[in-house]
Amino acid sequence: MIGAMFLQLDPARILATTERLRDRIRERFPTANLAKVADELVAVAKAHAARSALIQRASRWPAIVGTLVLLFAITFVGVALASVHPEVGDRWQLTDVIQAVESTLGTLVFLGAAFVSVWTLDVRGKRSRCLTALHEMRAMAHIVDMHQLTKDPERLLHPGGDTPSSPERAFDATQLARYLDYCSEMLALIGKVAALYVQGFPDPVALAAVDDIEDLTGSLSRKIWQKIVLLEQALVVRQAPSAPPR
Repeated sequence: MIGAMFLQLDPARILATTERLRDRIRERFPTANLAKVADELVAVAKAHAARSALIQRASRWPAIVGTLVLLFAITFVGVALASVHPEVGDRWQLTDVIQAVESTLGTLVFLGAAFVSVWTLDVRGKRSRCLTALHEMRAMAHIVDMHQLTKDPERLLHPGGDTPSSPERAFDATQLARYLDYCSEMLALIGKVAALYVQGFPDPVALAAVDDIEDLTGSLSRKIWQKIVLLEQALVVRQAPSAPPR
């Protein structure tokens, strides 16, 4: 039997992983701006863990208000039907019945719309907060991508040809590989933090937004790993002994 801990994401474990990644980046690249991005990612993970927990929490007031509206509608229908009931000795008047039914149906439509609006008000509010938070995660993914954008292994393996505006290349091959790997890990954690929002809030719009972020982080991570693979392959070629002359 699979334990419940393996069926859902644990915000505390995500936060702990994010903090450890931040510490690893600080220790290896203490002066790099990527360490500052890691600090921000830790702060964002903390804030979003709390916000996602609030969104997942069930609200009682929409159900209470919706139930009151429904009870009012039932009461109104009962009063309307009683108002057209003939007194003893009187006869039913068809026109009165038709008018009462039309009035009742119109009011029921209005009350039904109000009931649906109140019932879904909480969901729409949570969806709005969720989409705002996911927009922040999307922006952070692009920020991480910007930090690895100029880390080109091809330029490291084939130095020369730089211009005064060329980016500074202060990393050796091993450092560059670790830097790119850290960027990939940060993107993965951004996707996991985003997934917290729909873990207990299966709204279709929010689910689509989370899927978009996961597609984005996955695509950016694949670009980074292409650089890492290229770097590793080039290092293997450089380290291989040259063939003896014939």
